[in-house]
Amino acid sequence: MIVFGRIERYVVGYLLLGVLGALAIISAVIVLIQFVELAGQIGTRVDVGADSLFQLTLLRVPSLIQILLPFCFLFGGIAAFVGLNRRSELVAMRAAGVSAWRFILPSAGAAFMLGVLAVAVLNPAAAALNARFEYERARIMANYLGDTPREVWLRQGDGSGQVVIHAKAREAHDGTVTLRGVSLFIYENDPRGTPVFRRRLEATEATLMPGFWRLKNVREAMAGDSSIRSDTLTIRSSLDPEAAMESLASPEAIPFWRLPKAIQLTEQAGFSASGYRLRFQQLLATPLLFAAMAVLAAAFSLRLTRLGGLAGLAGAGVALGFILFFFNQFAGALAKADIIPLFAAAWAPALVSALAGVTLLCYTEDG
Repeated sequence: MIVFGRIERYVVGYLLLGVLGALAIISAVIVLIQFVELAGQIGTRVDVGADSLFQLTLLRVPSLIQILLPFCFLFGGIAAFVGLNRRSELVAMRAAGVSAWRFILPSAGAAFMLGVLAVAVLNPAAAALNARFEYERARIMANYLGDTPREVWLRQGDGSGQVVIHAKAREAHDGTVTLRGVSLFIYENDPRGTPVFRRRLEATEATLMPGFWRLKNVREAMAGDSSIRSDTLTIRSSLDPEAAMESLASPEAIPFWRLPKAIQLTEQAGFSASGYRLRFQQLLATPLLFAAMAVLAAAFSLRLTRLGGLAGLAGAGVALGFILFFFNQFAGALAKADIIPLFAAAWAPALVSALAGVTLLCYTEDG
């Protein structure tokens, strides 16, 4: 049983201060890089002010910070433990008979709990801001592109059939999704479960209502029959406005709590949900990754100062952080290409980091 005494609270508090310092530095770098990138992408094409670019930057930054949060724990943890080591506080603790595991395990536990909060609270907020960023950037670039249509493809379905929706433009206001220049291709499953084309609907406008699409100025054509015109028509829908917006968004723009539904709707519509599944598994592995980073930070910082080589060991920990970041991205790319299982790609970085940290600590502490 882990007892959070005065020593444990002191070390954990110092660790959190180091993490906050690393977070502040990384956030400042991200804001600067993202602002310059947006200025190059948008500022050279659209007459937009620096304040608008800065607002776009702030909308994008939380999702980028979320990606780099594990390394805030690694870099901040290394800085915290090295500071304690250089002031001989860790030496005094261990000379008094306090095992390193006694303050490392609470630090890892605190990192794990912060990982849970990051997934449950920070991720939905970052996803909402990222979705807003994508919408605002598309709106600004639409003004630059003039009347160029922004084509949209949607798909919905269930056990009885599927509907493929194509539109020339999409609008979203107050949570309502409206499509312009809409074509709906309706398929019904035969007794063997094979989709068979039944009819096509052409409409000038389609608005997504709870449980159905409301079409205006509709022309309906059935296979082998003449077309029928009507002013309005409704067709059942398995999408809600949020699901329709999410089907057009990247997995990073969907909150953690809505990913299971997005996976279900995507697979019902006949699409591959591998991107959403990978994102979901990566978020589930986030608390373990945070804890592993805290353990690694301690493992690379506990060498006695009098033995020398502490700076080199801490530098090796920083280098390992960059290696783990690229390993995480590489594993995700392999999973999206169906080369390795999604579960392995999502959990491998966290498990490898945890095992590496525990192994190094065992070697350092127990010989």
